[in-house]
Amino acid sequence: MIFNQGENESPLHFDNLTIGYRKGRREVVVASGLTATLERGKLICLLGRNGTGKSTLLRTLAGLQPPLNPQLSTLNSQLSTLNPQPSVALVLTERPDLRNLTAEEVVGLGRTPHTNFWGTLRADDHRIVAESLHLVGIETLANRPFETLSDGEQQKVMIAKALAQQTPMIFLDEPTAFLDFISRRELFTLLKRLAHDNGKAILLTTHDLALAEEFADTTWLLDDGKLQISRPQK
Repeated sequence: MIFNQGENESPLHFDNLTIGYRKGRREVVVASGLTATLERGKLICLLGRNGTGKSTLLRTLAGLQPPLNPQLSTLNSQLSTLNPQPSVALVLTERPDLRNLTAEEVVGLGRTPHTNFWGTLRADDHRIVAESLHLVGIETLANRPFETLSDGEQQKVMIAKALAQQTPMIFLDEPTAFLDFISRRELFTLLKRLAHDNGKAILLTTHDLALAEEFADTTWLLDDGKLQISRPQK
């Protein structure tokens, strides 16, 4: 797995990747021979039936679980040592239980990797939080308690939090799972705009084939342990 941090390079390329998990001493392979590139400024939709390994691939690329290729695992470890700043911001399906925090404070948590031991936000951090809220279009929600927001509003807060981390890549696992159709379409529109206007490589898993076909720059289909890549016809 190769992370390229040059400004004009793709932030992530993987070649012949094997993903899965270990059960005791036994390796369970979910998919193998996976090769693809995440491009800056692109919205990539990862499709596939339940149980095909979409979340496993997403978690592996995000560094939450190791690949089953030893050489890739070693390379990833070396790169993590050389580049301690996070490369990926991750938005999971489950909404976190964040009580007694405003939307602005939740977004501020995205600055944690860049702050001191006490997590103190400096003037520059507050500026980035404000910019992130503005980019997602939720600055009017800044002072609202997170738990009082709708599912769609909470999802936008989590995307703003991911933006505040200032990573080249943002991964989202089923970000529209709890949203109605209008909110799902609105979220896809937002993510494509963020990818194109801010040069982010945005990868999301989804079961919404119609919206993926309409909005994705590239689709990855994980099926029968293999990865098929295509560019939808616009």
